[in-house]
Amino acid sequence: MSGTRGAGSGDSAPAAENSVRAGGRTVRIHRPGKVLFPASGGGAGLMKADLVEYYRSVARYMLPELRDRPLMLERHPDGVDGPRFMQKNIPGNYPDWARRAEMAKKGGTVTHPVCDDTATLVHLADQASITFHRWLSRVDRPDFPDRLVFDLDPAEDDFEPVRGAALLLGELLDQLRLPATLMTTGSKGLHVIVRLDRAAGFGEVRGFATDVARVLAARAPDRLTTEQRTDARGGRLYLDVQRNAYAQTSVAPFSVRPAEGAPVATPISWDQLKDPEVTARRWTVTNVLEQARTRPWSAIAARGRALGGVRKVAPSARRAGPAASGAVHRKAEDRCCGWTSRTWPTPTTRRGAVPGAAGQAGLCGHPLGPARRRLDVLSP
Repeated sequence: MSGTRGAGSGDSAPAAENSVRAGGRTVRIHRPGKVLFPASGGGAGLMKADLVEYYRSVARYMLPELRDRPLMLERHPDGVDGPRFMQKNIPGNYPDWARRAEMAKKGGTVTHPVCDDTATLVHLADQASITFHRWLSRVDRPDFPDRLVFDLDPAEDDFEPVRGAALLLGELLDQLRLPATLMTTGSKGLHVIVRLDRAAGFGEVRGFATDVARVLAARAPDRLTTEQRTDARGGRLYLDVQRNAYAQTSVAPFSVRPAEGAPVATPISWDQLKDPEVTARRWTVTNVLEQARTRPWSAIAARGRALGGVRKVAPSARRAGPAASGAVHRKAEDRCCGWTSRTWPTPTTRRGAVPGAAGQAGLCGHPLGPARRRLDVLSP
């Protein structure tokens, strides 16, 4: 990193501006000595230059998880102890060479940053973007996600309930033949992530995730809940599937979190989950590269799975027909994908909505693919 002194500064003054080579480009770093993470617990604080160097170093592992996705930036211009703001629109000084994507929203559009290369990642770090939040779909087919996320959110800052819930969820996903990956959030919880083939819209994906969460909660009702209201959870771990929707985001792998010690959202393997040393904040900017080099997700196929073809439906459920294949579809007022039969939208009234097909739908009008019917069979 080369330095350029601010105008009128003496030899002892900190550099007002530096530059760094990243991906074949020279990117300016403004106020590199700005402290973003104050010193704490006997450790040194982190300056903007440190954040930039971290993201430059982790880029080869992080960029495949960001590429082609609209981003929301969590920015802390005055450091993590100062005010933060969440930014969807590209910053005003966003360089011409950095990719962007204009995405539809109600009543207009939003132009999001898209981070496809190291130079863009470094530039966004220079903007004090501490954490990167990514869409679960890509810019070319924004209504069709290629990720399904279960966010395991504990009632207290205790990772043991998270570990137990993840193991139960892993067993259920194995029964559905849906390979999944794990990521510590760098906060309190864990994300369980399923890669999808982008054949299903957000409505179907979120409905499926909701049903999986309900089945899991029914298996351990004293420990798990799908109740959105905090005061109704009774100290139980919340199985959150609300991120599975158009324009919703999830923290990106290898993102730094604005907390003491600069913890990092870190991919882990299923074997590592069983290690009592592993917690939500096990890795930080100082040690996560060693974990990244192990490529903990390499055992999971990169190709996404189709929800409709996960597993053949049991013969008894097939004979019963779609309307009787699961309890959640027995009554017209039952919910499917969060919509009642009276309010189920047509494809023109809601993004990602999938109309029911003749002979393949419950009373709500939602198509019942083999994965969903298999889930009904597994219901308690």
